[in-house]
Parts: sequence; structure tokens; C-alpha cells
Amino acid sequence: MSRVFGATEVIGHRGAGRGVVDGARENSPESYAAAAAAGADWVEVDVRRTADDALVLHHDAALADGRAIVDLTVRECAAAGLTGLDEGLAAIPAGVGLDVDVKSVMEDAVDAPSRRTASLLLPYLRREAKRRRVFVCSFDPGVLVAVHGGAPEVPTAWMPFVRNPLDQAVAGAAGLGCAIVAVDARSFGLTGDAPRPGRRSVPYTVDLAHRAGLEVVSWCPDPVDAARFAEAGMDAVVVDDVPGAVSALKAREGGARTGG
Repeated sequence: MSRVFGATEVIGHRGAGRGVVDGARENSPESYAAAAAAGADWVEVDVRRTADDALVLHHDAALADGRAIVDLTVRECAAAGLTGLDEGLAAIPAGVGLDVDVKSVMEDAVDAPSRRTASLLLPYLRREAKRRRVFVCSFDPGVLVAVHGGAPEVPTAWMPFVRNPLDQAVAGAAGLGCAIVAVDARSFGLTGDAPRPGRRSVPYTVDLAHRAGLEVVSWCPDPVDAARFAEAGMDAVVVDDVPGAVSALKAREGGARTGG
């Protein structure tokens, strides 16, 4: 299988970053465009299904008022300010990769297969894979299995859960047949968490994953840790501070060229 990433690449988290960044709300066309303009190689989008089988872009399972996205129609979602998948994709410039974070719902276990989140997404994946780099990540291994079957040309990344143990993350991604393992930066203990006995180092983890045929992505390191991850050979970082991460990686590359 061909590689997904080049040298350590930057993925804009929910666009230009979580929340509101410089006036651009996460998972909006403005945020995606801002991430690309700031130098992101990829943009991450969060995909959820609605009550009427449309796909919208939203991280949380519910709106701020508590209404679940899966219980709302696409018109109700639009009225609440959510962006549809088509509109979001149109805002990502050509040449910028697409990282699709699929947020499945409990109802995917019982609804008709054609209504499941992954099934609704497959036509988009097949289309986008013809015109840009694409990969799918999810906490739900069932989504990854569905993508393997319905869009095998699209690489997948398993994200076990937040602060995931590195052992299960790497072994699980390999066992699922993924191309990528996605690791919470906090799992490495570099962002304030106390070190845990037996925790593997970043270089060890990245090297072992590479030997297993996996590329490694981490979310969401700050610029300092992004540079550390790059030094360890990590393949991509999902970041909230796109300009900061881009600058840190460029500074590292410049230092490496000059022997600094």
C-alpha cells in the first residue's frame, strides 16, 4: 500500500481548530478555508447523520440546547447553523487533503444498513478519493470495516479513545487492517499527564508502528510537542494551532538542514 503522508504533515482540527478561531467557528466553511490558508496539508471534518439521512458537520452528538443531531432534520440543523457535508467539502481547496472523522450513532446498530452513517458517507469518499488525498478515522471500528468493504481505496485510521493506551492503539489498528493509527497526544505523557509505569516513548511507539506497516497520527499536540513528534518520525499531527504547528515544523526542518 502506498503511503498516506509525506514528511510530518499538519491536519487542521475541525478546520482551523476547535471552538472559534479568529472568528471562524469549527466545522464551518470559513474554518476549513482558514486552515488551508494557514498552511494545513489536510483538514479534518466531523461527520454526523441527521434524522432524514443527510450528513452534516458537527463534533458533538447534540447541539448546545441538548437536541441530538440524529433526531433533527437537515433543515433543522441548517437553522441551528450547522454546515452540510457538500458545502463543507466545497470550501476545502484542491490539493488540501481530507481527514473524515466519522461520528457514528447508536441507531447505526439497528437501522437499515443503507441508513447507517458509514453507508451514507461511502459515495462521498469514493468521489473525493478521485480528486484529493482522503482518509477516514473513527472511534468506531465498525465504520472502518465498512469503509474497507465499500471504499477500499480510502485508507483508514483507528482512534481507540481519548488517552488511549498505546499498546491497544497500535495492536488494534494493525489487527483491523488500518493504514494509520491515531493516538491522543496525552497518551504520550508530554502535555502535563503524569508518566505511567510502562508507558512507551514516542520514538519507540512510532518505530514499532512503522514496522507493523502503520503510519502514525496524533491529536492534538501543541506546537512544541508537534515538533517533538516530527523529530520522532511521526507522520502527521492534528492541531488546533495551525500557524503555530506549521511554523514549528518549518523551524525544525530548517534546524535539521543547518545541523542545529
